[in-house]
Amino acid sequence: MVKEANPENKHLGLAGANVYWLNSQTGTITKEDGSFVIPFKKEFNRLVISYVGFESDTLLVNSPKMIHHWLKPSNELNEVVVRKKRESVQKSFFSPQNVVTINSAELLKAACCNLSESFETNPAIDVNFSDALTGTKQIQMLGLTSPYLLITQENIPMVRGASQAYGLTFTPGTWVESIQITKGAGSVVNGYESISGQINTELVKPLTDNSLFVNGYANMNGRLELNTHLNKKLTNKWSAGLYLHANRRDTMEDDNDDGFLEAPVGNQINILNRWQYQDPSKGWVSFLNLRFLNDEKQVGETNFDPANDKFTTNSWGSEINTQRFDTSLKLGYVFPELPFQSFGFQTSYSLHKQDSYFGLKQYNIDHESIYSNLLFNSIIGDTKSKFKTGFTFAYDGYGELVNSLDYSRVDRSIGAFFEYSYDNLKEWSLTAGIRVDSHNNLGTFVTPRIHARYMPWERGSFRASVGRGKRAANIFAENQQLFASSRQIRLLGTTGNIFGLDPEDAWNYGASFLQGFNLFSRVGNITVDYYVTDFKNQVVVDWENPQEVSFYNLEGKSMAHSFQFEVNHNILRNVELRTAYKFYDVETDYNSGSLQKPLQAQHRFFANLGYITVAKANGSHWRMDYTLHTLGKQRLPNTSNNPEEYQLGDYSPSYSLMNAQLTKVFNENLEIYVGGENLTNFTQVNPVVAADNPFGTSFDTTMIYGPVMGRMFYAGFRYKL
Repeated sequence: MVKEANPENKHLGLAGANVYWLNSQTGTITKEDGSFVIPFKKEFNRLVISYVGFESDTLLVNSPKMIHHWLKPSNELNEVVVRKKRESVQKSFFSPQNVVTINSAELLKAACCNLSESFETNPAIDVNFSDALTGTKQIQMLGLTSPYLLITQENIPMVRGASQAYGLTFTPGTWVESIQITKGAGSVVNGYESISGQINTELVKPLTDNSLFVNGYANMNGRLELNTHLNKKLTNKWSAGLYLHANRRDTMEDDNDDGFLEAPVGNQINILNRWQYQDPSKGWVSFLNLRFLNDEKQVGETNFDPANDKFTTNSWGSEINTQRFDTSLKLGYVFPELPFQSFGFQTSYSLHKQDSYFGLKQYNIDHESIYSNLLFNSIIGDTKSKFKTGFTFAYDGYGELVNSLDYSRVDRSIGAFFEYSYDNLKEWSLTAGIRVDSHNNLGTFVTPRIHARYMPWERGSFRASVGRGKRAANIFAENQQLFASSRQIRLLGTTGNIFGLDPEDAWNYGASFLQGFNLFSRVGNITVDYYVTDFKNQVVVDWENPQEVSFYNLEGKSMAHSFQFEVNHNILRNVELRTAYKFYDVETDYNSGSLQKPLQAQHRFFANLGYITVAKANGSHWRMDYTLHTLGKQRLPNTSNNPEEYQLGDYSPSYSLMNAQLTKVFNENLEIYVGGENLTNFTQVNPVVAADNPFGTSFDTTMIYGPVMGRMFYAGFRYKL
């Protein structure tokens, strides 16, 4: 009997094995149970047993007898390890959407203390400063500010409503596993609010993250930060993670001697508890998140004491205190026998409470949000044609107090969507989606979106997209910098349900081309893209009168044109260069005429140079990164109505910002880093207008076109097990 040798010691007979006497014509084949019978002949004593996929054996047989023999598999190979460096910034040639993926390796090129600081080394996103006091960085895409972006966390809307101004600072950089940036109209699956694009953040997973991770950070301006991750695999199906973040700044910085802090003092505590369940054999996977945040900021004059000066004219100051609780659940089921078919359910709840005052002005907002999304994925005919369909429910309750005026409201919407995808696995792919939503304040409307890709030759990918987006403008939450000024607020809308203003409605059209190449035996790629956002209605934020800020519905045209040319290349071994030029033409019809968007550089240049030394046997190596941002002149809002000493020019000067970081990796467990930001020490002159008279009619902290804080150095460490 011929059997298979296996580690479980199971007696598996091999059917069809060849058995014959060596150098003879006598042979046979084993039966289904591996048994055989062959005549014994004295002139032959060597019995050969062979079977495809197993090592052949020759047995010495001198007399008739029963034989049990086990054959060994012949495919036991020595280990072969194939390694390829994963690019820190990945661009897909095959996706119909224009998506850029930033992974954790890219985030290590800068301090990346929070999500708003995670885009400094990537040209897809622009980072600007929102005001002269809070140090908050505002992101832009395609020439439009972040409210026109759909910002999600694991495809659940996250930074919106009350969290629009500071929400990006509420996600620590160490929690981020990867970021997907989609230019143009996003998928209908994620909602109707995306106009210029989508940013999705994937958090680290308890199952795959380090069991222990500690990150410490300190800079010369007094900011201290600590991040700790604790992960444990509880069972074969359950894993849990606890993520702790704390930062604090007590140092009062006023290098330009205008009497105002250049960065807030305060602290933040951020705690996330994350549970992961997966049972691949039965097709289930689930994530549960629970998070609590407390963030406190104090800004204003250096001699401001909240205990004595709050709501007085003794000294101008502000406190912004935020408490937030949010939880989310994701549940997915993949049919084990039909891996192309699945169900998904997403739901989240958040309670955001911000109490703040700015000098004599008060702004408080409470935002309770509920979101649910049910999805079903399958195919039509074969896996070249796929579809997604489902339902969405959203609830947002706002309690908003502006000085003594109550702007509370409730938003409710329910919608259904269908998205079809076709991919012939070669030249063509297409994604076409449509959704219908019914909103108590926006009405019932349809949102169509189409993305297409064509590859005419190897590593050449053309893309085109068109789509509609619609949203309600939360004018105070999105423009909180206005409270840190003496501007009077004017609401000029009379027809809409929210602040008297109509919903914002826009179409986005775009085309892009990606070409990969090899130069000097090293890979690279070239990207060219052009996008147009055409507003059918926009809530115009008019800063052109320095004594007021006006909000009104668009009457006329408002369009944003965005052009980008980008070249990436590994110019030398372990040396990568990324460069980009961007041009923005963002023009709006104001009540005073057609004007370019203020505080928006039309011309931008970006360069990033990264170098990694060859790792030693223990993994020790160096990483060096240098980033350059050059911004052209920016149009400044009109200040001709101010007294002469408080008037600004028509345009800001152009300037460049340089950042660099050096990292020493000792082994797989420990690395330290040092770096510097704004190495050229460029700062805006007189960022606070009328700083000598903060309770006067010309006081303004919103005219910010560049950094307020000068050169800054930092250091930190990362330890993991």
